[in-house]
Amino acid sequence: MSVHVLLAFVLAAVAVVVSVRWVANRTGLPAAALLPIIGFGYALLPGPNVSLDPDIVLTFVLPPLLYSAALDSSLLGIRRNLRTVVSLSVFLVLLTAVMIGLGFAWFVAGATLAAGIAVGAAVAPPDPVAALGVGRKAGLPPRIVTLIQGEGLLNDATALTILSVAVAAAVDGNFSAPAALGRFVIAAVGGVAVGALMAFAVRLLSRPMSGDPIMANAVSLSVPFAAYLIGEQIHVSGVLAVVVAGLIVGHHTPRSASGAGRLQTSAVWRLVDFLLEGFVFLLIGQQLPAVVRGLGQYETSTIVIAVAITVGSVLLLRPLWLLLTQSLPRSLHTWLGGDRSDGNAETDDGEPLTGREVVALSWAGTRGVISLAAIFTLPLVTDSGEPFPDRDLLLFCTFVVVLVTLVGQGLTFGPLVRALGLSANDNDKARLRNEARSASVEAALVALDDLEAQENDDIQAHVIETMRGQLRTRLARYRSRVALLQSSDPDSLPVSPLYEAGLHVRRVALDAQREELLRWRDSGRLPDEGLRVLERELDHEERLLPDRPVQR
Repeated sequence: MSVHVLLAFVLAAVAVVVSVRWVANRTGLPAAALLPIIGFGYALLPGPNVSLDPDIVLTFVLPPLLYSAALDSSLLGIRRNLRTVVSLSVFLVLLTAVMIGLGFAWFVAGATLAAGIAVGAAVAPPDPVAALGVGRKAGLPPRIVTLIQGEGLLNDATALTILSVAVAAAVDGNFSAPAALGRFVIAAVGGVAVGALMAFAVRLLSRPMSGDPIMANAVSLSVPFAAYLIGEQIHVSGVLAVVVAGLIVGHHTPRSASGAGRLQTSAVWRLVDFLLEGFVFLLIGQQLPAVVRGLGQYETSTIVIAVAITVGSVLLLRPLWLLLTQSLPRSLHTWLGGDRSDGNAETDDGEPLTGREVVALSWAGTRGVISLAAIFTLPLVTDSGEPFPDRDLLLFCTFVVVLVTLVGQGLTFGPLVRALGLSANDNDKARLRNEARSASVEAALVALDDLEAQENDDIQAHVIETMRGQLRTRLARYRSRVALLQSSDPDSLPVSPLYEAGLHVRRVALDAQREELLRWRDSGRLPDEGLRVLERELDHEERLLPDRPVQR
């Protein structure tokens, strides 16, 4: 493929990704489910195609996607639900891989246990991109979002480690359970250590660079690749290193990064996520026709049995495991994945998952790019020179699982969440935010009192009093909003005419300021450089306003 053809292909892919995002925003359909369908349709047409290179995906695509997801996750939330997260991301992944492996060994003609565990490990980890993309629009409660995020961050390391052990056994024909367990423990512990060290290094660098958002951004973009590379070079889990680094850095960013740096870094990572996810989901659909062509050597019955075992295990084991871990006696429930019921608010009051939450989590198991990238790493031949057992069949089974879950579960997850009545309480969320705003303003007023006691300068006192008046006005507005939220229907956000009028006035004022600045620029009185500086000031003011239309 020539450079010009490749460029045209990339531009066309960007156009498709943007168009699908536009359609998804207006229809509610998940883009992660629509893009593979479009990719599959394109692959059937004459013209150039791009193959899914697993090494490129694992090295250049997976680390930034995982790191960005980790930055947006809640380390405290995952720690509060750690047992449930570990239950899903470690025990369930291991169970899925073993059950599919046994199914292949028992029922698929000519298949080996190692090959079955390999495909089981590839399809075991859910990819939360589609589920969260739909679930957030449907208003999933924060606890369910945290569980899906935490599982999606940690299960990849588990699955890829199991896959490497299974592939090694299939290639050399030897398998030792103790050796496999030891390798898994070393990879996991080493990955956590590398991630923690990388996060510590980022924290050291962040302070001297906090005044330069461009430098901070460059470091942020480099961290996932560095963590992954170091982890893989010393033969531990690079995926887990990326996740741990992202969780720790994201937790400490509010203290270590400047406001300008956080705004710019957040915008850059949103763009990276949007483009990478779009390209990868398009590529997923494009690979299927080539995989189907490799199935000519198998009997139809063999293909049907293999697909049924893989898809059935993925769809059935997840709800069964969730039901098991939530219905066991308290002591076993705690050990296998429940939260301790110790009355501590930090453990979500020790409440196990409700039936509706179990159903939602069961249907949030969409598989995606991780599964395909993992299965494509299977070698072509073993150490003896023989073809890797059933490689084409394993690839096809993985594709079917990805498409069934992405399209089937992805398209139905939103309606399911709404039918279950699982939605975050917007009133409670708004009240908590305004209470936190009030607390922060009160802290600022106390700081001004302390500063006034230390300063005797009349000008300083005048400046302090001016700032105190602004803060008191803001505090009164926040307290008024809290009172309105507390007295209103808890299931709906109240509309305050005064608050909405204030938003309308502020937006009208900002628009008028922008128009006047443009008139100055167009008349030659203000250079473009000055216009951009002043526009940036107005843009930051606008960012303080709610991201919704004013209700008039």
